Amino acid sequence: MDTTHHYNSKQDRGAHFNRTANSSTQTIHRPFEYNGLENAEKLETGATKGARKSTWEGDDSYFLAKTQAMADARKIYLKTFIGGGLLIVLTIFGVFSIYWGSLWKIPDHPLNGWVVDYDGGDVGQFVTQQVMASSNKAISWTTYSASDIGDLDRLKNDITEEKAWVAIAINAGASSRLNDALQNPTSTYNGSSAVTVYGAEARNENGYRSMVSPTVIKTLDAVSLQFALRFAQQTSSSHASSLASIISASPQLLVSPISYTMINLRPFDEPVASAATFVGLIYLLILSFYIVMIGDGARTASGMTKLLSYGGMVRLRLVSSVIAYFFLSLFYSLVNVAFQVDFTRKFGHAGFVVFWMVNWAGMMAVGLALESLFTILTARFIPFFMIFWIISNVSVCVYPIQALPKVFHYGYAAPFYNVSRAFRTIAFNTKNQLGLNFGVLIAWVAISCITLPIFQWIVWRRHLRASNDAQ
Repeated sequence: MDTTHHYNSKQDRGAHFNRTANSSTQTIHRPFEYNGLENAEKLETGATKGARKSTWEGDDSYFLAKTQAMADARKIYLKTFIGGGLLIVLTIFGVFSIYWGSLWKIPDHPLNGWVVDYDGGDVGQFVTQQVMASSNKAISWTTYSASDIGDLDRLKNDITEEKAWVAIAINAGASSRLNDALQNPTSTYNGSSAVTVYGAEARNENGYRSMVSPTVIKTLDAVSLQFALRFAQQTSSSHASSLASIISASPQLLVSPISYTMINLRPFDEPVASAATFVGLIYLLILSFYIVMIGDGARTASGMTKLLSYGGMVRLRLVSSVIAYFFLSLFYSLVNVAFQVDFTRKFGHAGFVVFWMVNWAGMMAVGLALESLFTILTARFIPFFMIFWIISNVSVCVYPIQALPKVFHYGYAAPFYNVSRAFRTIAFNTKNQLGLNFGVLIAWVAISCITLPIFQWIVWRRHLRASNDAQ
């Protein structure tokens, strides 16, 4: 039978459709025409709305429903949500306290400072005695003779090599120049040539600015004032007849017979470098964490977790992470170049390559640790370790470790600290310990290369047993 029908108009087609759809009632009031707005309203007010109400507003589908299925789901949800919240609270008190603790008693131990008397006269003896008596929580002073240290060049080298945080040198001839100026007053006398202070801000700019510089200034201002008072009294009694001519020709001789000059041997003169010594280190770790999560997602999406053998999985995770860190560390290093950080002070134009390698080693050190522990912590708990990993590293990079409580001496082995130290050597020509810095970072990489296969084996065997039990 030929079931093909032909319709000459839109009305014929509509009428046929309505007759077919309503054959049980045989009532056709008007031909069918599509009206988008009208049909949309029907969807909202008809069966679809009823279904939606059944789905979202039914008695058995809201959060406090009394069905057994909802009760079980609600119990699991609350247990997971509240348990996670309590874990965050424990993280706040247990992990955040590390950072707060590193700042709580600054300084918990004094930094070391030297007083070197190159003068040997009255000025040298007075300044040495007064400074030694002023040792405090910020700086503990030790006195040396000129023969113990050597000349000023040797002293400056000792400061840049970080044998002391600061050195006060009473310059040779300070006493004789003062006496000569007293006998022959002159307007050219400059008391600040008596004492010179040497420091290196780039060693740790926060420690230098908050501990070293303020302490030295306060101490030497007090010493200069005390010497001026004593000198004025002595001069008024021993040179009473010529006092007026001294005041007229050289008033600074009585007002400031001795003063000091501060020389910053390694200034932290690039503010943008703070990004690479502190906040940028956090970014390095976060980028490493992204690679961990991206790698896990890629393995799951591709099915590699089921296709690869144990050895293949370990090699894939290590090799892909190391390669990713290689290129990410390059792009991170280029950001510093874009903002004109000077890498030429220590190694010339090779400084950028050294900086890149430091960042690569740093990313591997922190990133492979995350990769390793992700195996057993999984995506559920790895963020808590990442918070601990960030804070434990950052806490030892703000102020000098020597000034922190001794529990923070773990910082000498922390990845962030060694990356920061290496960068300071490259950018500011501070003490060169790149061998030690790279050694510490590579040691962290080696630890992760050992622990990752172990953790992967544990998880692999666990999944293997679960698969066998299921069969």
